Amino acid sequence: MLTIALPKGRIAEDTLKIFEKIFKKPFVFDDRKLILHAGDFKFLLVRSQDIPAYVLHQAADVGVAGLDVLEEQRANLTRLLDLGVGKCKICVGVPKNRKLDFSLPEIKIATKMENITRDYFSSRAISVNIIKLYGSIELAPLVGLADAIVDLVESGSTMKQNGLEIAEIISHSSAHLVCNKNSFIEKKEEILALYASIKEAIC
Repeated sequence: MLTIALPKGRIAEDTLKIFEKIFKKPFVFDDRKLILHAGDFKFLLVRSQDIPAYVLHQAADVGVAGLDVLEEQRANLTRLLDLGVGKCKICVGVPKNRKLDFSLPEIKIATKMENITRDYFSSRAISVNIIKLYGSIELAPLVGLADAIVDLVESGSTMKQNGLEIAEIISHSSAHLVCNKNSFIEKKEEILALYASIKEAIC
């Protein structure tokens, strides 16, 4: 049996639709249940930020995680496939009609993605003071806590509603199928069969 960790929300729903397409049967979590048994699979419903930990410590053999989460956490996992769902961008956001002043000796950035932010600005030889926030990140530059934010953007509507605009796009993200390195050795046939089926279903 393969144990697969899925992030809560839309990506889980989109991933389960791929499984339904492959196996021609419904894959639905019962109300508030976090475990789903279906055939040779056990699905776990997990917070997106926790997916790498579940897979890394082999509580799940396989997981579906956003590329942004994988890049931020840098977990030692095998990346198998881009599923093409959950597409979004990692962007630098600034208050509308205000440009980011790269000549400042240090730029204050509010974000929950410290590693991605640090790497991006470091690659441009810009010193940053990172202020880690877990929510309402758009508020930070509006009240003087930060000069700009780095955040995930889907449509951009949340930024616009809060008086911000995209200054730069750092990278694009989508959901990826990943697996534990030991699981890949122990359950290689099952994982490769799943990989092939999913790849065919999404092409």
